[in-house]
Amino acid sequence: MAALCAQLGAAEVRAVHINHGLHGDADAWAGHCRSACGELAVACVLLEVEAGAAAGESPEAAARRARYEALASVMSPGDVMLTAHHQDDQAETVLLHLLRGSGPHGLAAMGAWRAFGPGWLGRPLLELPRATLRAYAESHGLHWVDDPSNREDRFERNFLRNEVVPTLKMRWPSLTRVLARAARHQADAARLMDDLADMDLERAAGPTPDTLSVARLEALSAERQSNALRRWFRGLGLPLPTTSQLHHVVCDVLGAAEDGMPRVGWEGAEVRRYRGLVYAMVPLGRVDPTLFLTWQPREPLSLPLGELVAEPVTGRGLRAGCVDDGGLVVRFRQGGERCLLPGRVHSQSLKKLLQDRGLPPWLRKRLPLLYLDGQLAAVGDLWVCEPFLAREDEAGYAIEWRRGSAGAGREAVDGRR
Repeated sequence: MAALCAQLGAAEVRAVHINHGLHGDADAWAGHCRSACGELAVACVLLEVEAGAAAGESPEAAARRARYEALASVMSPGDVMLTAHHQDDQAETVLLHLLRGSGPHGLAAMGAWRAFGPGWLGRPLLELPRATLRAYAESHGLHWVDDPSNREDRFERNFLRNEVVPTLKMRWPSLTRVLARAARHQADAARLMDDLADMDLERAAGPTPDTLSVARLEALSAERQSNALRRWFRGLGLPLPTTSQLHHVVCDVLGAAEDGMPRVGWEGAEVRRYRGLVYAMVPLGRVDPTLFLTWQPREPLSLPLGELVAEPVTGRGLRAGCVDDGGLVVRFRQGGERCLLPGRVHSQSLKKLLQDRGLPPWLRKRLPLLYLDGQLAAVGDLWVCEPFLAREDEAGYAIEWRRGSAGAGREAVDGRR
């Protein structure tokens, strides 16, 4: 890239080095990068990261996660990050995923290009074997650092690189090229699966992105159900279930009785069912029904599920005159609450209102209730009770309960609905 600078015009070339702090020579390696960039007149950004592994996470995965998060943090919209992954890396990735029982998406290994952070991630050397790159480096008198941990076979990739791949190459010299080609075939198959899944998800779409129609999913074959569900989870940014966990989703959630409310969960995600819809979400935490929070609507309020925000409006929403006097308290359901909706003669129980609304039971107990002087003034972002509704030309607050991917749609409060 340094040699191409003259052809790039105004485009800036920068190098980014991530110091994981996992080796005694880590600071010396950072110094090597700074020196190499100085010789090439390329700007060098040095970043330090904490690469501690979470529960159940391998050290390699933790380091990779920390590294890519750091790289994304220094990118601007339209930036392209290039990494030096090569054909041997691709072959090792295919073998790793094969040994883990991955499907076409995993066996497709690394793509040459993909969206990343605010820009793009490119791997321009993916078709070149390691030997070719080493020959280039040697012929140009380049100096590099060999990480000694690459010789430690306790890491899965190192064991493949140091022991398995050389043995296989003795019998199949073109191994890395063949495996890289197999990865391209799997990538083609994965794209076809995604295209089919997108068609199936369009037909099965629920009222919000985190819902699907059970009946329309059940009309698909078992293979298409699994394919569509995996695509759905990826689109929602949720971790994918194992094959066994996905089987439980299909059998225990889709196959549940009409009045059943099953739940299947795994690390970072859960799936539920209610009134003919299947819901996917991040795991829901517990809510203490005795919890109460004071709130000044000019600032967002963090909740056990999401946050409350208020937008100043006129002629609708929660009357600002009531709120600005202070005393706005957020609580959660304890039972027996009632609300008089605009245009109605009698108040109704909150239980019946929420049942009629079709709000899933797991959201009802997490629904923020807004109280003024001990009286229920607003029910989340669903309703403003009549005595607290802003009239025509009166200042008000439109309330929004932002809860991410945890449930059934959001609407700003408008008491005239």
